[in-house]
Amino acid sequence: MMVDGVEDEEKWLAAGIAGLQQNAFYMHRALDSNNLRDALKYSAQMLSELRTSKLSPQKYYQLYMRAFDELRKLEMFFKEETRRGCSIIDLYELVQHAGNILPRLYLLCTVGSVYIKSKEAPAKDVLKDLVEMCRGIQHPVRGLFLRSYLSQISRDKLPDIGSEYEGCYTACESFILLADPELRLAVGLSGLQGPAREKDKREKERSELRDLVGKNLHVLSQIEGVDLDMYKETVLPRVLEQVVNCKDEIAQCYLMDCIIQVFPDEYHLQTLEILLGAFPQLQPSVDIKTVLSRLMERLSNYAASSTEVLPEFLQVEAFSKLNNAIGKVIEAQADMPILGAVTLYSSLLTFTLHVHPDRLDYADQVLGACVKKLSGEGKLEDNRATKQIVALLSAPLDKYNDIVTVLKLSNYPSVMEYVDSETNKVMAMVIIQSIMKNNTQISTADKVGALFELIKGLIRDLDGAAHDQVDEDDFKEEQNSVARLIQMLQNDDTEEMFKLVRQLQGPEENPFGEEGSTTPKKVFQLLNQTIETLYGVPAPELALRLYLQCAEAANDSDLEPVAYEFFTQAYILYEEEISDSRAQVTAIHLIIGTLQRMHVFGVENRDTLTHKATGYSAKLLKKPDQCRAVYACSHLFWVDDQDNMKDGERVLLCLKRALRIANAAQQMSNATRGSTGSVTLFVEILNKYLYFFEKGNTQINAAAIQSLIELITAEMQSESNSPDPAADAFFASTLRYIQFQKQKGGAVGEKYEPIKASADNSDLTHSIERFAVDTGRGFGGVDSFAIGQAFSPRNQSLWSRVLVFFVC
Repeated sequence: MMVDGVEDEEKWLAAGIAGLQQNAFYMHRALDSNNLRDALKYSAQMLSELRTSKLSPQKYYQLYMRAFDELRKLEMFFKEETRRGCSIIDLYELVQHAGNILPRLYLLCTVGSVYIKSKEAPAKDVLKDLVEMCRGIQHPVRGLFLRSYLSQISRDKLPDIGSEYEGCYTACESFILLADPELRLAVGLSGLQGPAREKDKREKERSELRDLVGKNLHVLSQIEGVDLDMYKETVLPRVLEQVVNCKDEIAQCYLMDCIIQVFPDEYHLQTLEILLGAFPQLQPSVDIKTVLSRLMERLSNYAASSTEVLPEFLQVEAFSKLNNAIGKVIEAQADMPILGAVTLYSSLLTFTLHVHPDRLDYADQVLGACVKKLSGEGKLEDNRATKQIVALLSAPLDKYNDIVTVLKLSNYPSVMEYVDSETNKVMAMVIIQSIMKNNTQISTADKVGALFELIKGLIRDLDGAAHDQVDEDDFKEEQNSVARLIQMLQNDDTEEMFKLVRQLQGPEENPFGEEGSTTPKKVFQLLNQTIETLYGVPAPELALRLYLQCAEAANDSDLEPVAYEFFTQAYILYEEEISDSRAQVTAIHLIIGTLQRMHVFGVENRDTLTHKATGYSAKLLKKPDQCRAVYACSHLFWVDDQDNMKDGERVLLCLKRALRIANAAQQMSNATRGSTGSVTLFVEILNKYLYFFEKGNTQINAAAIQSLIELITAEMQSESNSPDPAADAFFASTLRYIQFQKQKGGAVGEKYEPIKASADNSDLTHSIERFAVDTGRGFGGVDSFAIGQAFSPRNQSLWSRVLVFFVC
């Protein structure tokens, strides 16, 4: 049926356009021949096409615009006629003889435009006459389009201030006369009767026609004569009277919105009480929340435009009036959906924050009113209402960019109680993001408590929270955000800073009982307890790293027992919890690096910890990892800025042990792959030799370095060696460094002078023998045959001589 109706309407429109164009053709021919009577005849017949009631407002508009274009040409003709001597008064009388009222009034308005311009009669009298005449059309669609035509042709001829048609009868009064019947026609639209099945169609037609009503209000707002006094005393009361009396929800909503949108902001501010007084009188079904929200939005933008206008808001007590009006509207509409109430409070809060940013009591008052409205609702289930709550709670954060200020709003947490657990998490994330974005420091324990009460949805499961569908990525992001938030808890006062940490734990978890003086020992006790909780996660690698960081902090505080205890816990954790080989490698290097920086330990404690570290290093699963960890341990016996921690002999022992392990790795590679593998480990050990050689370790001499260089060179040249470009480049870079040091001259150059960056085969035998003598003591217990097999067959005769030294 709908399709058939649309097709019929298209046919009616096509027929109307065809009739209009046919009569317009004859009208043009009459205009060209200056035949006034035929021009009036055919123009009246053309305008008769607008008498149809079969078209929707949208289709009628298409027909109207074609007629409008033709009438503009007719108006030009009338002007020419008056210049040729035709009396405009006679012409004004002549067009009133048209047979039908609608064509007659269109022609009368057209001639009336020329009549006003001729100034043969006061503009106010002509306009008044035209307005009275137009009241003859009571059909809503045809009447509104006729009045729209009158407003369009007369808008530049109104007797406004400064206009050539200025007079005692103001343009405002003229247009109010025009607007009144338009408003009545808009109301008349609600009276259109018809079958119930066509209700939607009628509602659509009314929505399409509302723009015509708004046009005159817009023109009215542009007239200079409409000053604040006239608007307050005449225009607004008269328009509001029509709006309230119409009793139609669509007309009321649209007209109130028109008033708010077309008139200046300062007018709304000065007439706020009058405008707000009309809202409770509107129909209960009117979407008041949207209209009032737009009013507050305009006033908020007006306040934000300049600080100079803020005194005006204070003078008229805008907040109190808006707050009271919203309360009355909500009270009058007891069945208003919760979405409407929350939207109103959200808009009012935004207005308050713009106009009275320093009045936190106003903002808290709005939040309190919202809580009161929500008190009987329980958790919100309407998604749209929930979004408005989020907007309400986000507004103070966006305005102040400071959670500390927001925490002063006592009703803020209460509003969050009415959102579900997921929305609570969303709002908590918004709060954290605001803190991180603005780098807000939380400096007192009570503020920490209030903050964590707001974001509790991210810290613990709330009542009624669903547990079956948890997105792992979202969960990690939420927890990382909370973790980052901890970095924003800051206070230069140690006592207060410790209170922040206690506040995080909660009184039931405070291991220190009553608050007392904060000592470093108490802080480290708290840290130890915090790290222990990671066992249950489990996160042993993170816990070990934190133990080592605490040990280093205790070192800086000269607390040897505390530092030793943290190292002990780290070792226990390493032995009992870390079983993955890669994790063990990372952990042992962290242990070695941290222990090397410690200066607080006495000889006994340091020896104990160092012995354990070297033991862990030698027990790693893979030989290359063992080798690297063992030569890293050499740094535990040589600390540059501490003379009492420079044991060259134990450094050398570590490096010899590393060489032995590297040799074993070569042996295993030869047994499994048939080749000796890379010499990278030997080159790395060579670099350690060079490091300690430069640092002044007398146990590391040029002869040992030279021998190691020649052995690496020989192995790289052997037939069984596997090509390794990275190792070759590494070794070449090391040799270039030696050459560079030699070229420096002075003490450094003299020290490096005995070292040759390359060796030929003639010197190889002597070098190997010398290297064996220098390092043989460190290879006790080594399988001599295995060492010989690990190197190339070509050099095994040389290695046989080395074995003699090992045996000795």
